[in-house]
Amino acid sequence: MTGIPESTARFRADVDAAVTRATRAAAAAGARTAAQRERNRELAERARGREVRPGAHEATSADVRRVAAGFREHRGLPVERLPAAAELLAPELPAPEKSREQTDANANPVAPTTPLGSRAVAGPSGQLPPDTGDDEDFSQARILY
Repeated sequence: MTGIPESTARFRADVDAAVTRATRAAAAAGARTAAQRERNRELAERARGREVRPGAHEATSADVRRVAAGFREHRGLPVERLPAAAELLAPELPAPEKSREQTDANANPVAPTTPLGSRAVAGPSGQLPPDTGDDEDFSQARILY
């Protein structure tokens, strides 16, 4: 029966070695993934900031972008919607101040809304309770009226 303890010890050593290799491989893969995500984030920031020179980069085809977005969506990964390559590589034109003023002038003013339950309701006597301005006033008069 001396073979069984040795076999068990050898099996446990093999399992420990396999777990160690798997842990190292997972750590290495995680590091590579984190580095790739960081590079992608930096490239996206540069694209959003229009720091990409038109002659230095070739645009990715629309088919490849569509397939990549479908791959990410199918797996539940986030898909950032970036403008088309032609739009990203085009020089950004500053918005004229006149246009901004016109947009502000055309905007509809919105009155601030009061959240539900924040205003007192008239009680049976038809009068509102006195407003003390205290948010923590839980007296019966405030609750009932």
